[in-house]
Amino acid sequence: MIGIICAMDIELETIKHLSVESTTESVGYFKFIKGKIHGIETVMCVSGVGKVFAALCAHTMIMRFSPDLIINVGVGGNLTSTLKIGDITISENLVQHDMDTTPLGDPPGMISGINIIKFECDKKIVDKICCICKEIGINYKKGTIATGDRFIASKEEKTRLVNTFSAVSCDMEGAAIAQACYINNVPFVAIRALSDDADNASPSDFSEFCKTSAIKSAQLVENFIKAY
Repeated sequence: MIGIICAMDIELETIKHLSVESTTESVGYFKFIKGKIHGIETVMCVSGVGKVFAALCAHTMIMRFSPDLIINVGVGGNLTSTLKIGDITISENLVQHDMDTTPLGDPPGMISGINIIKFECDKKIVDKICCICKEIGINYKKGTIATGDRFIASKEEKTRLVNTFSAVSCDMEGAAIAQACYINNVPFVAIRALSDDADNASPSDFSEFCKTSAIKSAQLVENFIKAY
């Protein structure tokens, strides 16, 4: 079974309509849609925006449905000059850029207790998604996705994420889902279609390009499930 988590309805809309034999089950706050996409069992959910919603959703999905893999799908901010709005980033690893215990002598982003900065994704899954991007002609880059409870919309913040974490894109959910998956030994990956350039123009760009970018990431997920 493949688990799919999106932060917003607009990100899940296209994927949801691919599912057949669908049933809906509420578990606490979350509504999960179980079904099949191209013969593969799936469970999907809209988590809500931000790290807490994302982690709670992932943990609940794992406890109730035991997925073999979780894919976090959605839009994100572009942090690299080699990509443009509408292109794709694929997580080799994810970091929580707003986790900061540096006054205690820890490196930026380190998660206390498990002492991890970057959550590594399943390499075979990442490589497969990269191959699909090439096959269907989507421009992409794999690398670090930086997660935090802030919408990045300034050159200064963008530069900090690149310089500190060598991140290729930013979001508000991915690394929280990665942490929930890590502590439960579930493989994970995040796919981000770029909706903005994480700069001063980001709020207006996000509003304009969010839907078209979300459709592109959904296309990639569908092709991955076909090949799964």
